[in-house]
Formats: sequence, C-alpha cells, structure tokens
Amino acid sequence: MGSYDLVFMGHITIDDIEAKEGSARGVPGGAPFFGAFAASRSHKRIAVVTRMAKEDEGCLAPLKAAGIDVYLRPVDHTTRMRIVHPTANVDERLIYQTKNAGFFSLEDLPPLEPCVAHLGALTDQEFTLGFMRGLKERGFRLSVDMQNFVRQVDTETGVIHFKDVPGKRYIASIADMVKLDVVEADILTGTIDLEQAAVIVEEWGCPEIIVTRSDGVLARYKGKTYYERFSHRNSQGRTGRGDTTAGSYLVRRLDHGVEDSLKFAAALASIKMETSGPFRGTLEDVLRRMGT
Repeated sequence: MGSYDLVFMGHITIDDIEAKEGSARGVPGGAPFFGAFAASRSHKRIAVVTRMAKEDEGCLAPLKAAGIDVYLRPVDHTTRMRIVHPTANVDERLIYQTKNAGFFSLEDLPPLEPCVAHLGALTDQEFTLGFMRGLKERGFRLSVDMQNFVRQVDTETGVIHFKDVPGKRYIASIADMVKLDVVEADILTGTIDLEQAAVIVEEWGCPEIIVTRSDGVLARYKGKTYYERFSHRNSQGRTGRGDTTAGSYLVRRLDHGVEDSLKFAAALASIKMETSGPFRGTLEDVLRRMGT
C-alpha cells in the first residue's frame, strides 16, 4: 500500500492558452500538474491520481522525472481545455472544455494509506459528493478547490460557466481546507473582500481557508487572518497560479504554521508566475524570495 504525505487528485489536462503576454498550445496543465510540481520541491512523498487517455501518457513524464509517483486510470479521452485571457487583467478569462476524461470513482484509487488529499478539478465534471464522502470514510484529510464545483460545463457547447454551488455549505463542512480565488469567492459568498469571504466559508464549517487574487493570497485559520502579497515581476505564467499556491501551501503546512506556509506559497507562486509552465525552481529559490 502506497504511503505519501500529500496526494493530488484530478485530471491532467492538455491546454491551449491565449493571453496578451504570450500564448501556447498543447500545454500540460491541471491542478495535479501544477500543484504536485510545487509540492515536490519540499522533499516530501508526493503522488498524483489522474484519468487520461493512454496515448497522452507522455505528458506525465515530467512529473515522474521530478520524483512524483503517478497513478493513471486510462480512459478514452484526455481532458482538453482552451483558456482565453481577453484583457491584461489576469483574473479575467474565458474557459472552454473540448474533451473530458470523466468523473472519478473510488474504484480509480490505488491502494493508498490515508493522508492529505487535494481535490483539484478544472470543472464540475470530475468529483461527486459521493466520491468525497468515500475519501473521508477511508480516513483521508480533504483539501478542496472550490473551482471543482463553480466551473460548470455546458456539456453540449463545452463553454464553462461560473455559477453558485447549491451544496457549497456541505462541501465546506466536510473539507479540512478549502481553496478559492476572488472570482469564486464572489460567486459563492457574495463578496470580493477576501477576509469577509473566508469568514463566511469558515462559518459553513471549514477550519482552514485560502483565497487567491492577482495581488496576493489570504489564509484564515482558527479565527485569525493572514495575508501575503505576490512579488512576481510579470504574469507570463499566470495559468496555474492558484493550483501552485495551493500545492505549495499544503506541503509547507505539513510541518509549519499558517503564517510561514503562506509566505512560502506566495514566494513560490510568484516565481512560477514569471515563467510559463509549472514551478521549476528549487527550495533554495523559494526561501531566498521569502527573504529567509
């Protein structure tokens, strides 16, 4: 049975990105891709559980080369996304899903000892509430990205609409940590004030919340709020910002406090945003950016 400190679950995607600061086609992406790379630099035991077409398995090679164990459930299609940033505002984007690898089931899971599991989906077509309950019953501690449910796919057109989530209070109540960005915060809580949004999610029953925005990231834990600004010099690598922030925060939180973990996540994500693709720096790079 596999033993890990942190497991990322979600689709590894193939993305086409259109942005003012640079475009790219056929780019591997998805929360497990960006998040696991960020976490792997901390020398913890990291794994990814994903669904993908066997023919695209080569996209997983960089993860394996980074020392990340990958558990693949072969399916007919790899999820493919088209991401358009129509303006210079990196928080404004149009997203389309052109292919879908389908929902996860408990049968997709390899034999794993319970640990922290980050559920990072690109849309509402990956995780069900039943799957989440099943993980909790097996003893996993759940970190949940609310984009998993806010991003709702029109299965006929592939257009992704950002909508409120009827089960949001229940999701927060069974999660050990919730991650959201300012857009999702506004949709779910009715406010773009990061602290107010975090307090509302806390009232729904989640003990730890992080919220990202273009200028920084906020954490809320046990009634206290923390905030760190990003220090990136450009936004060429904006895609994957939230996933990178979540992955680096989670791995640091395994053996550090909230304040230190937030500083670590903000520093690592800032470095990542300056270059397209996942974080490729070192632990020393992050500590230097933190000023330690």
